[in-house]
Amino acid sequence: PSERAKAAGAAVEVDISRLAPGEMLTVEWRGKPVWVLHRTPEMLATLTGLESQLADPASERRQQPEYARNPHRSIRPEIFVAIGICTHLGCSPSKAFTAGTPELGADWPGGFLCPCHGSTFDLAGRVFKHKPAPTNLEVPPHQYLAANRLLIGADADAT
Repeated sequence: PSERAKAAGAAVEVDISRLAPGEMLTVEWRGKPVWVLHRTPEMLATLTGLESQLADPASERRQQPEYARNPHRSIRPEIFVAIGICTHLGCSPSKAFTAGTPELGADWPGGFLCPCHGSTFDLAGRVFKHKPAPTNLEVPPHQYLAANRLLIGADADAT
């Protein structure tokens, strides 16, 4: 689509064939950064057992399409798609930090940090309790056109 159509909200097609496990890419949709994270099995393992530490572990608030209302908040567990804007004041959180990142503490399970006011999110974009961000990161409508082709901004067929 043209730049004007993209700004108006046209869907954006993304080739994820070169996205290696553990890597994240950022694309633009509706003028917002959208993250596509290829989670490793180790990253996925960090998503269990955090429920008591999360503000909305079951994603009850409407921050994602119904097909992404699951513990990994995605269609495919290994591919996470989220709008990279903190739900507190609209800052852009930092990259995905791995578990045990020294500046975040030895007990850090991995996830995203918004350095502006300290909100933290797990690798499914779920916000931790007692943080300024009121809700989980938003998951935009999206679907797979093929095994390695993602369409962000449309979810007519979320398979």
